[in-house]
Amino acid sequence: MLKTKSIHSPIEKVDGLRILVARYRGHRVPKNRYDVWMASLGPSERLLKTVHDIDWREWSKNYRQQMLGEGAHEKENPVIRNAGQKFTLRLIKHLAKRETVTLLCHCAEDTKQCHRFLLRDLIESSKV
Repeated sequence: MLKTKSIHSPIEKVDGLRILVARYRGHRVPKNRYDVWMASLGPSERLLKTVHDIDWREWSKNYRQQMLGEGAHEKENPVIRNAGQKFTLRLIKHLAKRETVTLLCHCAEDTKQCHRFLLRDLIESSKV
């Protein structure tokens, strides 16, 4: 099972493997709040700077492109096109079939527009 949660929400046994999917770990966030930190699954530094400058739909598209390795730079990889995180997403998808995996971000629990939801949907999709 694949879940999402704020890193600031209470830790529960049912969370299973807790993966922090943020570019930055966060100031004063104790390491016991997560099991694994995967900074590469968070939005790039460039994309983070644009989160308030462009609409959510455009931002989401850019984030998905980052994760799936879509873009002009892929021409540099003619054999294995995977500048994004497809292999990591596949691994999480496989793990989530066997146990609970919770994707964590710094956004509040009730936030509607957070990359953790986009990431969950990507992992659950047939694209990875």
